[in-house]
Amino acid sequence: MDAEERLNLVKRNTQEIITEGELRQLLKEKNHPKGYIGLATTGRVHIGYFIPMIKVGDFLRAGFKFTILLADIHAHLDDQKAPFELLDHRVKYYKEVISAMISSLGIDTKNLEFKRGSDFELDKNYTLDMYRLAALNTFDRAKRAAAGVVRFGENPKLSGFIYPILQTLDEQYMDMDVQYGGIDQRKILAFARENLPKLGYKARVEVMTPMMPGLQGSKMSSSEEKSKIDLLDSAETLKGKINSANCPIAVEDNGVLAFLKYVIFVYKSDSSQALEIKRAEKFGGNIAYDSYEKLEHDFLDKKLHPMDLKNAVAEEVNKLLEPIRHKMKGKEELIKKAFP
Repeated sequence: MDAEERLNLVKRNTQEIITEGELRQLLKEKNHPKGYIGLATTGRVHIGYFIPMIKVGDFLRAGFKFTILLADIHAHLDDQKAPFELLDHRVKYYKEVISAMISSLGIDTKNLEFKRGSDFELDKNYTLDMYRLAALNTFDRAKRAAAGVVRFGENPKLSGFIYPILQTLDEQYMDMDVQYGGIDQRKILAFARENLPKLGYKARVEVMTPMMPGLQGSKMSSSEEKSKIDLLDSAETLKGKINSANCPIAVEDNGVLAFLKYVIFVYKSDSSQALEIKRAEKFGGNIAYDSYEKLEHDFLDKKLHPMDLKNAVAEEVNKLLEPIRHKMKGKEELIKKAFP
């Protein structure tokens, strides 16, 4: 692929890039730039993580050397969502289950690596830079940066204000060209671009994809059981959750449509497959779609019933989860230790 083709692959299904011009120039200058995504090792991984993992695959196909940062210290700083004594187990669980997801998607992992935050975030120079940035920023500025990600509450912990400072320094200390995250990270990523030059470091390119709506609308969250499907849910459980999902004749807050757009159709288009929706003859019989746009048009035009859509999504999600369930068999003790 030439630089423009690689750019289009990285841009696919993104919501914002800061800045696209810098990304284009980076791809012209480097055949193998370095990118990463940070995953705070907090709650159990759900199907919403397929969106970033699909995008990780895009980065790898575009020639990136890519790192998945298992951000254990971040997980504790965010209102102790991960208790300190469980961090080792949570990191092991995340690496196992994320690896299984990537394998399920058929992503080539030759240029992919995992890194643990505490392996370098306790370095002396890193710590000195953390203090330097703390001296350059106010509580209000740090809180604004972290507000979309960190849980502050009525009496916020000091740790939440440090969170965006660590995420800023991660870019420098892993020597990255690009950080990728969900659009909920936007304020932290803008904070990083603003603050790294204050220490004499270069600002990085920031790439963001939309957040997947939950099954009951709003954001899919590990802490809201009804909003998400765990990667290890049984076929029966996931079917029940999808059948009860909110699926309005609209695009907004429709987690069923979002999963089709950002995961299923990307996965199928990359392997030149169409999505078949099975229907009884009296309802028009089976129908196949080779693009999300056609399916969305028919759905909004009420030519496709929400239950037919849900049944198709349940079948496709189960196909993705089955190899993950298989790979995680025998790891029940690890999961129990990570989430006692």
